[in-house]
Amino acid sequence: MQVIRQLPEKPYKASVLALGNFDGVHLGHRRLLESGLEIARKRGIELDVLLFEPHPLKLLFPEKMIGLLTTSEKRLELLEELGVDNVFLLPFTHQMADTTPEKFVSDILLQLGIQYVVVGFNYSFGCKGSGTPKDLQHFGEKFGFGVSVLQAQTMAGKVISSSSVRKALLEGNIRQAQIMLDRYPSLEGKVVKGEQRGRTLGYPTANLKFHEDILIPKRGAYAVWTELNGSKIFGMMNIGMKPTFHDEYVTTAEVHFFDFQGDLYDQTLNIEIVERLRDERKFSSAAELLEQLQKDALQTKRILEQETADNRLYKSLNFR
Repeated sequence: MQVIRQLPEKPYKASVLALGNFDGVHLGHRRLLESGLEIARKRGIELDVLLFEPHPLKLLFPEKMIGLLTTSEKRLELLEELGVDNVFLLPFTHQMADTTPEKFVSDILLQLGIQYVVVGFNYSFGCKGSGTPKDLQHFGEKFGFGVSVLQAQTMAGKVISSSSVRKALLEGNIRQAQIMLDRYPSLEGKVVKGEQRGRTLGYPTANLKFHEDILIPKRGAYAVWTELNGSKIFGMMNIGMKPTFHDEYVTTAEVHFFDFQGDLYDQTLNIEIVERLRDERKFSSAAELLEQLQKDALQTKRILEQETADNRLYKSLNFR
């Protein structure tokens, strides 16, 4: 997949273009991209995606900035896995924000060589998000490209959206988020030095530093795994403010990996979150905390071993 970071000077090759922010690349996004891919393959052309960075809210309303579900790199990785041929990753500027819906189409979309556009039912574009899918269909008739508007994808009667995934994660509902994402929710962070208290308890941890825009799930303990040196490693993660040792502290994420020894400092890890264990607690002593960690470890191993067995069965039956 090619990532193009500037608007072409002349119209790009003919394509089907998928429009949206695609934060999280959840099940609704996947259905949209699958629809676009089907149209593209029938026409013998490529499927492209248009993205902007930073997120428009960060530029226009930084105080309202939402936690993002994926880093830019992870989002691109997921789009490539789904068969996208090109991603136009363009800078979002104040000039871009002031572009009228029609100018957005004539000066940007047409430069991308579009034959067809696919969007979600709630897509907005142009100055103050004033353009609607219906407007896009009107411009399609005017400028000669087709438009498909995908209706909402639902789960148990609720719309699947980036907002609903965020809500599930902030409530600690990992299984619900997993279903909507069609994958395990994950956190990608760089391992940095922490207080190194875990090793004194027999549970050394990798302390993760995340991008400032990434959403952090509800505080508490989680069963997780990651890939290290080509192998899946089980672990338990705590997200919290260390109330046992501090009256006030920033929210941190620490992961203890089972059966692993090595130096992880400065490595970037992708932590897949499988299940939530419990809420964050303030313990009366380090001994009480250690007792709870031992219980968490046993519970985590049971969960991850069962999850691994279930996944193997799922694949052996040729389910997706």
